[in-house]
Amino acid sequence: MKIRAAVLEEMGLERPYAKSLPLKIQEVDLDGPGPGEVLVKMAVAGLCHSDLSVIDGNRPRPLPMVLGHEASGIVEEVGDYVEDLKPGDHVVFVFMPSCGHCAPCSEGRPALCEPGAEHNGKGDLLTGATRLSRNGERLLHHVGVSSFAEYATVSRRSLVKIDPEIPLDVAGLIGCAVLTGAGAVFNTGDVKPGGTMAVVGLGGVGLAALIGAVAAGSETIVAIDRLDSKLAFARELGATHTFNADDPDVTAKVREATKGGVQAALEFAGSAKALEFSYAITRRGGTTITAGLPHPKAMMSIPAVSLVAEERTLKGSYIGSGVPSRDIPRFLNLFRRGKLPVDKLLTHRLKLDEINEGFDRLSDGSAVRQIVEFP
Repeated sequence: MKIRAAVLEEMGLERPYAKSLPLKIQEVDLDGPGPGEVLVKMAVAGLCHSDLSVIDGNRPRPLPMVLGHEASGIVEEVGDYVEDLKPGDHVVFVFMPSCGHCAPCSEGRPALCEPGAEHNGKGDLLTGATRLSRNGERLLHHVGVSSFAEYATVSRRSLVKIDPEIPLDVAGLIGCAVLTGAGAVFNTGDVKPGGTMAVVGLGGVGLAALIGAVAAGSETIVAIDRLDSKLAFARELGATHTFNADDPDVTAKVREATKGGVQAALEFAGSAKALEFSYAITRRGGTTITAGLPHPKAMMSIPAVSLVAEERTLKGSYIGSGVPSRDIPRFLNLFRRGKLPVDKLLTHRLKLDEINEGFDRLSDGSAVRQIVEFP
């Protein structure tokens, strides 16, 4: 079938993207689902820093590729051997498909699926197939999803079925921003009621962590960012303390306000400097968690002795250390009960043709979460 999609052919083009147009809106061909695959009509697709890091070249991917990974949609057609989905079902996309039988999957850690990571790196589906092309030229899939398109053919393992009563625009934010941010709170951080924590970097994922911390009952929630507008928004969402990261005394101020540092510091800025700062504001016996994705060559430095002398913990969190089939319905239920106001993170609604302007806003920090809506 013929569909419209946003194709990335070259990384590292200069901003503004509204002028350089890294994403070309083109008519491409999409094959229907093979065995173990599903064709989904896209409802909404979110703009995320993980997409931006491919566009700007910080996380290189093979090209040409149809970008996008955070989305929701409605099942159009299922391939052979798919028995638990049918046309009309509402689904959320998951950007790490899980095979169910490799070592991490068998240990209950599907976010670390080895075949999923291998196929995502190559730009094909978990089945090994590619279903996108343009004038006979193969186009690659972004982390098994490629949601910046009117339709997507994906592995069944890249989808989680949801309650059709959940608004699809809200559901579209769950598969990345909320799964990663709130998941880092509930799963990686195991945050308990009454605790003290900090969120460093207030993009969509960081703010999802913040509302997760509120839902978890954290008593003190410190929010840190370089933009005062983000700090004001964080206070509206429940932050008890806010600090501008550009303040030269910010580390001392956070430690003073929290009586020696926070129990858990969560870093979402995607920079080694921000991670070092997060470690510096973590108290003795505390945990520093990073879900950011800095450049692969970026290195960090910490006092090695502090890991033992202060019983410190430094942890990574990929997709919120989650089990998507469990956590996506869980977070959507929290939203429905008014405990996780995901809808407040949505700041812009776009058409597919406006996607490059959207990435300009994402890059300069003037947007939290933007979605492309598909009619």
